[in-house]
Amino acid sequence: MNSDTALPARKPTDWNTDAMQQRIRRRYASERRFKLLGLTAVGVSAAFLAFLLISMLANGLRGFTQTDIKLPVDFRTAPILIDPATLKGPNVDQVLAGAGIQQVTQHAAVAAFGPDGGTMVSDGAWLVVREAIKNDPSILQQRVDISVPASTAIDLAAKGHASSGAEAAYAKLKAANVVSTSFNSGFLVESDATDPTLVGIWGALKGSLLTMLVTLALAFPIGVLSALYLEEYAPRNRWTDLIEVSINNLAAVPSIIFGLLGLAVFLNTFHLPRSAALVGGLTLALMTMPVIVIAGRNAIKSVPPSIRDAALGVGASPVQVVFHHVLPLALPGILTGTIIGMARALGETAPLLMIGMRAFIATPPDSLTAPATVLPVQIFLWSDEVSRGFIEKTSAAIIVLLVFLLTMNGLAIYLRNRFEQRW
Repeated sequence: MNSDTALPARKPTDWNTDAMQQRIRRRYASERRFKLLGLTAVGVSAAFLAFLLISMLANGLRGFTQTDIKLPVDFRTAPILIDPATLKGPNVDQVLAGAGIQQVTQHAAVAAFGPDGGTMVSDGAWLVVREAIKNDPSILQQRVDISVPASTAIDLAAKGHASSGAEAAYAKLKAANVVSTSFNSGFLVESDATDPTLVGIWGALKGSLLTMLVTLALAFPIGVLSALYLEEYAPRNRWTDLIEVSINNLAAVPSIIFGLLGLAVFLNTFHLPRSAALVGGLTLALMTMPVIVIAGRNAIKSVPPSIRDAALGVGASPVQVVFHHVLPLALPGILTGTIIGMARALGETAPLLMIGMRAFIATPPDSLTAPATVLPVQIFLWSDEVSRGFIEKTSAAIIVLLVFLLTMNGLAIYLRNRFEQRW
């Protein structure tokens, strides 16, 4: 073959060479394996999340229901001496306190369901009877059927989790057509109790709201102003560097350390009331503040310098540049970081245990200094109870906490979209 008709020599980088085609195939195969690995990781994460949610919902949704027993009470023969006319004044509770309603309820249960009838109704069934008398004093002269909550054993038997003895008692009640299932509204409006059929989440939820209010009122303004100073005004020297390193380290400190700090400073030094929402809010504010400062600095730093230059060019003062232009543009990022920090504080238990917020609180707090507890601590306390009835209440409380957290995250998304500005 002549040299002028010979094919040009192939270079190693030619796409049509066998070596190059082999490298391309290996590259595509590597990309497919990486994509498959990513999809597997997402699938495993989604499976764990689905398992967590399904198991919690399976146990927790039962906590929002209760088993009721239709209890016949004949007040005409009951050992109760109350003049219905005395139940119309302001001293109704005092009159009913000494009326022996608890004994009347137990007597009615034994008369209706046999010797074991007293164990079939809840220990708080007499409270329902008392409310029925308060709402309609005329029943003191009648025989009426009052739906009272069943005992823990009967309630678990109705939900398929009880011993054989309780199942037999439940079958007896079901055969008599006196049991029913209803929504447990008391779980949302009552506070803690020793009987799982009487517990409620409102006391802990209100304590969480008050604690978060104190945390937000302290951590947000101080954190935002600190971020503004460090990013816009602070000189660059060793002291500023030391402050920045300290803030970054504080954001990574275990939460129980802040609990020890709150115990030493707020309780032992300033002698603030133990187990109060005020002390809990102060402690969580110390923990949340570094997170807000870091998020605020990043948001402020993301504002383009051209915004500052344009504002200064039209005659704005440095303070006006910061508060009229920089801060509004950085506000979405600051709010997002704030809500994330608040959500982290809402789920904390260790620092609040250190300041004594694990006490048994039977009434919702009515002030910032009143004894209170919070949702995570209430969940911790219920999970440590011996009675099996607290298991579903613990899961139901976790659902309430998750709804609270999702609401806060939804608020963060709304605020970010509401105040976000593009340039």
